[in-house]
Amino acid sequence: MPTISIPKKELFEAIGTKLSPAKLHETLASMGIPLEAEDDKELTLEVTANRPDLLSFQGIARYLASYLGLKQQSMYKAQSPKENYKVIIDSSVKKVRPYTACAIAGNLSLNDEKIRELIQIQEKLHITFGRNRKKVAIGIYPLESISLPIHYKADKPEKISFAPLGFSRKMTGMQILQQHPSGKEYAGLLEGKSHFPFFIDSKGSILSMPPIINSDDTGKISESTKEAFIECSGFDMDSVMQGVSIISCALLDMGAKVFSMKLCYPDKEIISPRLEPQKIKLDLSYVERYLGIRLNKNEISSSLRKTGLEFNQGTDQVMVPPYRTDILHQIDLVEEIAVGYGYSKLPSEPSPVFSVGKESPTEILKKKIREIMASCGLVEAKNYYLTGEEYETSMVLKSYKLVHLKNSMSSDFNVLRRAILPGLLRTLQKNKHHDYSQELFEQGTAFIPKGTSIIEEERLACILCSKDADYTRIRQVLDILLRELDIKAAFSEKTGSAFIEGRCAEVSADGKPLGLIGEVSPEVLDNFSLEMPASAFEVSVSTLKGLIEKRL
Repeated sequence: MPTISIPKKELFEAIGTKLSPAKLHETLASMGIPLEAEDDKELTLEVTANRPDLLSFQGIARYLASYLGLKQQSMYKAQSPKENYKVIIDSSVKKVRPYTACAIAGNLSLNDEKIRELIQIQEKLHITFGRNRKKVAIGIYPLESISLPIHYKADKPEKISFAPLGFSRKMTGMQILQQHPSGKEYAGLLEGKSHFPFFIDSKGSILSMPPIINSDDTGKISESTKEAFIECSGFDMDSVMQGVSIISCALLDMGAKVFSMKLCYPDKEIISPRLEPQKIKLDLSYVERYLGIRLNKNEISSSLRKTGLEFNQGTDQVMVPPYRTDILHQIDLVEEIAVGYGYSKLPSEPSPVFSVGKESPTEILKKKIREIMASCGLVEAKNYYLTGEEYETSMVLKSYKLVHLKNSMSSDFNVLRRAILPGLLRTLQKNKHHDYSQELFEQGTAFIPKGTSIIEEERLACILCSKDADYTRIRQVLDILLRELDIKAAFSEKTGSAFIEGRCAEVSADGKPLGLIGEVSPEVLDNFSLEMPASAFEVSVSTLKGLIEKRL
């Protein structure tokens, strides 16, 4: 888990009281923030990956004060944007890094400690919430050096020229990737892109080239900075909005004023940040069912207030602050109630059901398949059940029904996967910087809608990606698997949308279809930015299990 260093003296000043070591340790443990290390001046705390709002001094102080009942939860608000508080997003960034969310902070009173806090939250968010800048990258700039409005656009790297942070001479976009330490570290994020994104002000001064580096001229805040421009860029609008909200709330806790900005996209205008609380209806019977005890509304309100949430007893709605990106469902509210109420107070009793467990037949078969595939020299991959709709359909040239998530928070995770192969293609896409050949397999559950129900089917997919990956090589792998499982299969020519016509076959056994095998279509490879040929198969483990059981 990520850690954060917090100065003790400033923490006690922020919450308005000094705690004894025993009380401090007990409270932090109850809050779910383990103490990693401690000395006379600092605390080092572990923060779970789902709580990016706690990756700052302000976040820890805010949570601790709420938990102890020392301060009432603040209602965060951004001031309306002034006339020229605009960011104009050009269509050229659509295929590079398409989204940004921005804010302006005023009334800043910075010293060395506060600058260190800002840098710490920026870097911690990069590593965790931003997935090492792949998902979200953050920039903070002194507004005094910038002429509004700001433009966000993309251009060929040789046409981008500015002095990167720490350098006095100008460099092109490609030179920055090759020569600057940050450019070398994060070069993979722009690998294969013909255009690089950048922020530029109305006078033509480049602010930064996200997600790599800020400009040395306009990208350094200092103690003299009174106003700052904050931007988050990435591939998902919800994520960049959440990122700028977390930083905005931290700045408000520092005493700053936060102003919204108008984001002018080619097809719409958006106001950012949005700091209104999210409202979630709480079912009290749901709370009782999962906690095992009945709490009245006053107890629920008191418990939620300790974790920084407000409960309206009249409407049964919970007000979730904009920085709480981890609360997506009622079950998350139940967890917050348990934390605020105290896990130690919850009754414990032994389960009335006792049974002896054993390994399921499906897992036994999957273990054997895993051993066979590994003996062929393949590496096992594991991908999420949740994925993006485009990866399951348009990018693999398919069009079929999927299981959609209601109120999905991200377009990257808005459906349940219907096939395993798209996930392996994404894995290859993210590992292009590694040597070839890359030979992967994955076993897992696919979710197939049928009427009003959902069929869960265990499947196996395998993909070979190298200059000599063809039908013959992938067929050899499948033949070895079927031979070791004692399955006699038949192959018949088939047209598969993700495969090359004439180089694809349907696999069946005992008259039952098992799956498809073939060479991956060049169009699909292009969609995933893969430059090497690939061949693959995907078969039903559930059907294989049925064939084996029938034989026994």
